[in-house]
Amino acid sequence: MNSISVRALLVRGMLAGLAAGVLALVVAYLLGEPRIDSAISFEESHSHEHGGVELVSRTMQSTAGLATGVLIYGVAFGGIAALAVCVALGRIGRFGPRATAALVSLGALVAVYLVPFFKYPANPPSVGDPSTLDQRTTLYFLMVVLGVLLSVAAVILGKRLAPRLGNWNAAVAASVAFVAAVGLAYAFLPSFNEVPEHFPATLLWQFRLAALTIQCTLWISFGLIFGQLAERQLTPRPTAGTAARTAEATGANSTATAAR
Repeated sequence: MNSISVRALLVRGMLAGLAAGVLALVVAYLLGEPRIDSAISFEESHSHEHGGVELVSRTMQSTAGLATGVLIYGVAFGGIAALAVCVALGRIGRFGPRATAALVSLGALVAVYLVPFFKYPANPPSVGDPSTLDQRTTLYFLMVVLGVLLSVAAVILGKRLAPRLGNWNAAVAASVAFVAAVGLAYAFLPSFNEVPEHFPATLLWQFRLAALTIQCTLWISFGLIFGQLAERQLTPRPTAGTAARTAEATGANSTATAAR
């Protein structure tokens, strides 16, 4: 793949990330923001400190702030995922651009979000001890790095096992190894249970489910949109002359068959 194609796919990946970010933004506003408001209300009702200065209004946070964060996230990760598709295309199997984009998007969802999420799930306001914030943040990004590295290792393992076990068995073996490695990381890394007393369990569950839905919307949408754009970019479309010659050849073959 030449540099022009890579540049074109990078631009399309960023555009696809922007479009996916818009969809994720709608989901975040409809599902996530009401849960955040409820968590803030719980925090305010149980806080002994009143009259604090609000540097950024809640309205600004839930509109312009949310849109800026989600859209920048979508564009940035869209560009990174597009480059990953360029690297993976033709190297992970006989998949076309659309299927490769779908597989890379699924892998990104698992490695970048699901692996850290199941160990250190998203928390709404008022959940979590401020004194452990730095430690939790470090461990979360460590899980992101582990998820990416283990995903790459699983792909390499599957390719090496394929000649001996076949594609299906190799994919199953690599997946089992990936799950086992992630499980070991879960077992050895520390956990945190810092949910305040009387915090509604339903609200916590709804917030985490909303966070999961937002990420699924982002990555699934990106895979579908970018797959379509990449397919159009990399798959040559027949010109008018080629189509005419194909039609003539088909007609000639049909005539010869009828004459027989």
